[in-house]
Amino acid sequence: MFGEPIVTITGRSDLTVENYRGILEYETSQIRLSLKHGQIQIYGKELKIDYYTSEDMKISGRIDRIEYSL
Repeated sequence: MFGEPIVTITGRSDLTVENYRGILEYETSQIRLSLKHGQIQIYGKELKIDYYTSEDMKISGRIDRIEYSL
């Protein structure tokens, strides 16, 4: 559906998020993003945002867990 988030995970080290709204929290152990409906939280170690645009974002590091919430 148009505007819904698309999360693409490559192994445990790379993640791409499309259709996010904004960055709510950014730490090396947690990144929290605002979505059209809710939030997504990425937990891990040495997390970093490699790049972001108004449409997508690439996160790298050791990804341990991903949570969605409304």
